[in-house]
Amino acid sequence: MKSTVEEIRQRFDADVERFSNLETGQSATVDAPLAMALVAQAAAATTPHARHVLDVGCGAGNYTLKLLEGLPDRDVTLIDLSQPMLDRAKERVGRATTGSVTTIRGDIREVELPEGRFDIVLAAAVLHHLRTDDEWQAVFAALHRALRPGGSVWIFDLVESSIPAVNGVMRQQYGEYLTRLKGEAYRDHVFAYVEREDTPRPLTYQLDLLRHVGFAQIEVLHKHVCFAAFGAVKG
Repeated sequence: MKSTVEEIRQRFDADVERFSNLETGQSATVDAPLAMALVAQAAAATTPHARHVLDVGCGAGNYTLKLLEGLPDRDVTLIDLSQPMLDRAKERVGRATTGSVTTIRGDIREVELPEGRFDIVLAAAVLHHLRTDDEWQAVFAALHRALRPGGSVWIFDLVESSIPAVNGVMRQQYGEYLTRLKGEAYRDHVFAYVEREDTPRPLTYQLDLLRHVGFAQIEVLHKHVCFAAFGAVKG
């Protein structure tokens, strides 16, 4: 059985400090600092006149903070399950922008996003919690509707491989990375909560879904082992 939304929320409530390091991102994530920089740079270059940023599953606000380095003083809306995460993100982001900072505590599957409100959507290490195909399609469609024409969405997340044998190779590579990082016990701990909490989908699945819900231009920024950074522009 997968973790419930409440169980996931409780884990993140207790893990704010680990998600509050702008230099490292999240250590269990392969290439987190590189991906964060690529997402921020691509979003700024693609949508330079953006006024309003939506950060879905914002955690402690790292991705928005990195984006604000290139696009300062934008309005920001932060969504997360965890109130402690939101509190930390609002504090950090509020110091980095003269724009408004709005927080919404909730599940992206249930939050009703206003149509055409945002210029940039960021979604880092959050969509892998979606379960069914219907949920994936509904959330991607909601993100498309929430963007203004010409707006862009940028995702960094855990992904599966569509070929089972390749997925095994990627899992082995990820396990070796985690072992080098903090040892076998840490590897087993990370694999246990991934198995318990996460339902990632292949990168190809998500690219196809972006096209299906109406995004006009699709781009892969980076893929390494079982993590990928990618995005799309609304026509």
